[in-house]
Amino acid sequence: MDSVSFLLVAVILTALAFDFTNGFHDTANSMATSIATGALSPRVAVAIAGVLNLAGAFLSTEVAKTISNGIVDDIKVSPVMIFAGLIGAILWNLITWLVGLPSSSSHALFGGLIGAVWVGAGGSAVRFDAIFQKIVIPAVASPVVACVVAMLATYLAYVITGRAATRTVSKGFRAGQVGSASLVALAHGTNDAQKTMGVITLTLITGGVLGHGSGPPWWVVLSAGLAISLGTYAGGWRIIRTMGKGLTDIQAPQGFAAETSATAVILASSHMGFALSTTQVCTGSILGAGLGRKLAQVRWGIAGRIAASWLLTLPAAAAVGGVAAWVADQGDGGVALVAGVALVAAVGFCVLSRRRPVNPDNVNELPAPEHAGDTVRSAA
Repeated sequence: MDSVSFLLVAVILTALAFDFTNGFHDTANSMATSIATGALSPRVAVAIAGVLNLAGAFLSTEVAKTISNGIVDDIKVSPVMIFAGLIGAILWNLITWLVGLPSSSSHALFGGLIGAVWVGAGGSAVRFDAIFQKIVIPAVASPVVACVVAMLATYLAYVITGRAATRTVSKGFRAGQVGSASLVALAHGTNDAQKTMGVITLTLITGGVLGHGSGPPWWVVLSAGLAISLGTYAGGWRIIRTMGKGLTDIQAPQGFAAETSATAVILASSHMGFALSTTQVCTGSILGAGLGRKLAQVRWGIAGRIAASWLLTLPAAAAVGGVAAWVADQGDGGVALVAGVALVAAVGFCVLSRRRPVNPDNVNELPAPEHAGDTVRSAA
């Protein structure tokens, strides 16, 4: 195997590693509210999400085409730049997972790629107009839209069922959550799995294996779907705790409204080829569900920390991707150094996570001191 072929294989494996982190980082998107309300047990929830993420990967490739042909000039991009961008995205995913923040894996990927390509090929290789239209605008609009839709849906759910017995309402909505959470997982597969498909396709184009403008081959679709589904099954328990119990107190009607609203926004965006952040959509819908129920607690301190992580994601991942691109561009030794540093950092984050482990047994427990003083009650 020559050095070029070896590099292509290394980049593809790194892309699948990112896809795996994307899976466990975003499990909360589809299943946090169902786990919080007891509609699904933690292990069953992540198993369902994993299977449906895999199924969703086969439903569309529009987002993959946006990544492979939309945000950067594939003629000027090299496999080394893609490798560096993926490293930036993986490290940001692991940092935010460690502290339990539902930041955007999608924006981590975009940021890493933008920073690496900018350093490696110059600003002309980055298509800022496409980034603004396909990434920035959806990033701003999607959580707001999801929040408003979920708030209205939650309000209507309580108005319609106001005279029914509370136990009956909760039981019915918990049953509905099984379907709505499953739809979010399916929608997540149609959007997030495609991002890795797009990166691998871009790698194959830059390596001369595929022609410019090509879509992802079937084996790329399958491998990306499998990687994200396995990551989903691993469970991102730290982030599930934040979204299910930290942001607001969730009851079954709210969970159903949040999941249904998120599904509608994600599927509509996937159909239009918008590579939006499913994390931002689902977080927005959960916040809207909290605002839509009278006297529900909304923890604005946590919401503020989440919003801060969203603002930092693109520049932070871009900075890491840019540094990694500069080092990796020094030759095979540079590539090996970047890979080695990333591996050591990943192991370190995993070791640190064991100091305060979060798992299926304690995911619905929220230590009181962690969020004291930052809650208000919705007046809706």
